[in-house]
Amino acid sequence: MGDYPSRSASTEAGGSSVTARHARSAGGGLSPIPPDDLDGSRPPLGGGGALPRKARFSMETGFRALSTSAGAMVLVIIVAIAIFLISKAVPALQANTENFLTYKAWFPNDAEPKFGIAALAFGTVLTSIIALIVAVPIALGIALFLSHYAPKRLANPLGFIIDLLAAVPSVVFGLWGRDVFRVPVQDFSVWLNKYFSWLPIFGGDGPFGRSILLGSLVLAIMVLPIVTSLSREVFQQTPLMNEEAALALGATKWEMIRTAVVPYGKPGVIAAVMLGLGRALGETIALALTLGIVFNISFNLIESGGNSIAANIANTFGEANATGRGALIASGLVLFAITLVVNMAARAIIYRRREFRDSAA
Repeated sequence: MGDYPSRSASTEAGGSSVTARHARSAGGGLSPIPPDDLDGSRPPLGGGGALPRKARFSMETGFRALSTSAGAMVLVIIVAIAIFLISKAVPALQANTENFLTYKAWFPNDAEPKFGIAALAFGTVLTSIIALIVAVPIALGIALFLSHYAPKRLANPLGFIIDLLAAVPSVVFGLWGRDVFRVPVQDFSVWLNKYFSWLPIFGGDGPFGRSILLGSLVLAIMVLPIVTSLSREVFQQTPLMNEEAALALGATKWEMIRTAVVPYGKPGVIAAVMLGLGRALGETIALALTLGIVFNISFNLIESGGNSIAANIANTFGEANATGRGALIASGLVLFAITLVVNMAARAIIYRRREFRDSAA
C-alpha cells in the first residue's frame, strides 16, 4: 500500500496531477507535492508550510512599532527637558557669586546675584519624608480594610470616595490648609512645644502655625488617596489559593494577611509609595500657601518657617529678572534630578524582587 489510495490516471479521474503525486510520494520518503505545486507557483508544503505566510505589515507589527516609538519618545522628552533646563540655567549659575549647592539664601535679582539651593532642597526632602511617614501607615491600613475586612457594599463606596480625593486640585488643599487646618495644627504645635520641647524638633519659642508640620500634614492628605488606591488594587490581586492555603494551615485572618497578602503585594506597595513621594516632591501651590517661606535649614517642625523648590518657584517667578529666572530654572533642574533619582531607585527596588517579576509576567 502507498501513501494514497489507488486511482485512475485518466484525465476524468484526476489526470497527470494524480499520477505525479503517486510518483513523487513513492521515492525517497519525501512528502507528496500538491497538484498546484507542479508548475512552480508556490513552494512545497512541509512543516509549517501549510499555514499562510506572515504578512509584511500586520496589526501586530504596527502596534509593536507604535509601542517602541512611544517608549523612545519618553526618553527623548526627558533628554530634551534636561537640555532645556541646563541651557537656561548655565548663564545664571555663571553669574552667581556664591556656591549654588551650599548657599542657603536666595538673592538672584541683586546686582551681584547670590543664591543657593541648600535650604530649598532640604525643605523639599524634609516635608516629603514627613508626609510619607504620616500617610503610608494610614493608607496601608485603609487599603487592607477595604480589600479584606469591609463588606463589599461598604468597600466600594469608600474606595470611590478615596479615589475622588486624588482629583481635588492642590490649590484647594492649600487654601484649606492655610485658612482652616492651620488653627488646629497651631494648637497642636503649642501642645507639643509645652510637653516635648526637650526634643529639638518640637522646641523653640514660636510663632507657630505656617510651619513644616502644617505643610507636611497637608502633603500627607494629598498623598493618601494615591497610595491607598494603588495598594488596595495590589492587595486585591493576591491569588485566592495563597490566602486559602494560609487559612487551611490554621492561620488567623491577620496572620494570613501578614504571611500571604503583604509579601505578595510588597513590590506594588513600594511602587505606590514612590509614586506618592514623586507627588510630594513636586507639589507647589499647597506648600506655597502653608509654609512660612523662610530660607534656613532647621529640623524644627512647629516653628514658622520652611520652604521648598517648587514653592519658591511659584512665589518668586513673577518678580524675577533674567538672572532670577535662570536661577529658578536651575533650582528646577535640581528638583528634576531628585525626582529622577527617586524614580530610578524605585524601579531598582522593584526589579530586584523576583515575585514582582513573576506576578507581572
